[in-house]
Amino acid sequence: MRESLRDRCREVADRLDRDHPLTKDEMEQVARQMLVEADLPEGFLGWTMVNISSAFWRHQLSSVPPERRLFLLPHCLKHAEGCPADYDQFGMNCKQCGACSIADFRSIAEEMGYRVLVAEGSPVVMKIIVGGYVDAVVGVACLNVLEKAIDKVLLAGIPCMAVPLLSSDCRNTKVDEPWVEEMIRTPYVPAKAKTRSYVHLMRAAGQLFSRDTLHRLAPPLRGLGLADPKDHATDRPASISQDAGVDGAVQRLQGSAPDHAADAITPGQLAGVDPIAATEAIAYDFLARGGKHSRPFITLAAYDAATGGEATCSDGEIKASEVPDAVRRAALSIETFHKASLVHDDIEDDDAYRYGQPAVHHRFGIASAINVGDYLIGLGYRLLSRDMVGDQVDPATRVDLLDSLAAAHVRLSEGQGAELLWRDAKDRRLQPIDALKIYALKTSPAFEAALYSGVRIAGDASELVEPIRRFSRNLGVAFQIINDLNDWIGDDSNKLTAGADVIAGRPTLLWALALQHLDEADQETLLGLATDECDMSVRERLRTAESLYRKAGVFDLSLQLVDKHQARAEQVADELESEPLRRLFYFLVDTVLERPEMPTPATVTLSAAMPVA
Repeated sequence: MRESLRDRCREVADRLDRDHPLTKDEMEQVARQMLVEADLPEGFLGWTMVNISSAFWRHQLSSVPPERRLFLLPHCLKHAEGCPADYDQFGMNCKQCGACSIADFRSIAEEMGYRVLVAEGSPVVMKIIVGGYVDAVVGVACLNVLEKAIDKVLLAGIPCMAVPLLSSDCRNTKVDEPWVEEMIRTPYVPAKAKTRSYVHLMRAAGQLFSRDTLHRLAPPLRGLGLADPKDHATDRPASISQDAGVDGAVQRLQGSAPDHAADAITPGQLAGVDPIAATEAIAYDFLARGGKHSRPFITLAAYDAATGGEATCSDGEIKASEVPDAVRRAALSIETFHKASLVHDDIEDDDAYRYGQPAVHHRFGIASAINVGDYLIGLGYRLLSRDMVGDQVDPATRVDLLDSLAAAHVRLSEGQGAELLWRDAKDRRLQPIDALKIYALKTSPAFEAALYSGVRIAGDASELVEPIRRFSRNLGVAFQIINDLNDWIGDDSNKLTAGADVIAGRPTLLWALALQHLDEADQETLLGLATDECDMSVRERLRTAESLYRKAGVFDLSLQLVDKHQARAEQVADELESEPLRRLFYFLVDTVLERPEMPTPATVTLSAAMPVA
């Protein structure tokens, strides 16, 4: 039955338009129609989508040389009893003992030249691709992992093929082994990629923060002052130095042991450095590490879309490399403001970590951290305020860019100020509309400035000012709501503690919705959790808050508001005349508004013998 279904998936995929990657919703519509025609149940939907996606990409994947492909394997294929391999945060260091199919598969893959990583649902895969190490992925994983990953794969335009495990057990599971071997042996057939992809622009955004590019676009005034530039992360592309997990995984792919070069610089490393140069060194180190570089990507992609969208085509790597330095400096400027706000936010919220490293104020003290944030703001304006060699921008454009950044900076400060005043007030009551106003001020301006900067450098953007503003407002609000929901799942890179917003007393939509939908007694209980007089332990406070949130239905209500603002953003995209800009807006909606992981419904096992109509 699985063979028959897979054949159907290939037939369907071969009829799809390959010029543009499908969204997850579009893929779901195709899969549902296929199941209806085959008279098969809803439970097969995820499996069918994964196989249609694999079939869709198989021709483009064959155009990628094996040495530029990543083969991803799950550790649950190993035999749990007697397996000699160690499993750490970087994945399983398989010793190829031959006791399980992992060794067989990786031997075939390595013989062909693949890079191999054994790590179930590894979060580093996208970063490895954006970092420029591989151009395609083949993999094996449990179905629920593949269902979650399919959206990113489809949207980014990354050639990817996968075979789902036959069960989602965590040990000694099984897979259709002939399918895996067939997938690995996909022959290399040189050809131009046809499906549009944003990968090259993502890589260009990440490359802005490599040591050489960063120093060329924003030359340090003090030479950084460090005796050994390899002592800090700016010596390597930020896309592979964001945290120990990424660093270790990449080095394992390269066949070397992980090192600790990605650690943030410390006061000890500044010993003997000219004190005047120290602020610059700390600022450049923080600028170069961590984050998804989504704002710089938006600026580069907006410029590309406004000039025809050629960087998403088959020769996208060449076109992305031809983006003018003026655009790159504008993109870099957006990130300096963002990083400055993070330094200051961490101080104001007393967050202990950022990007898996101790926050700047925990390493150097509050006063020095404030100064580093101020330095980054100055650097951001310096990047846009004057001409540099090969970077001539007409005065009117430069004034518009500076005005846009200044307006974004002011609105961000207004939103943050409103949040701080509420946090420090005795009355913690909050209306949902007030929370949404704070979100619009804090989060939306960065998206707006990033989009506007790209299209303004490309030419006259007067007709796009209002659409960009409306789109960014709705995108930013929806993004911040999702960020609140993620706070209850935990964020390994930043907060590290689920429910931190309640403990810190931050004004969130979840809090406002709970107060709106709880009875008076429960409202008082919730309000008491954020007072200094609360004698509950942190665990008890979080448990009580979550119980009240669920009682008020705030998680579902919040997701409904996300859907509402997403629909408004999509409406703005629909009204755009430019097809490349419209495509970019939809890409941003689908990638920025990534919903928190929800429990997956039970599915029908495909091992049952059922006829295919």
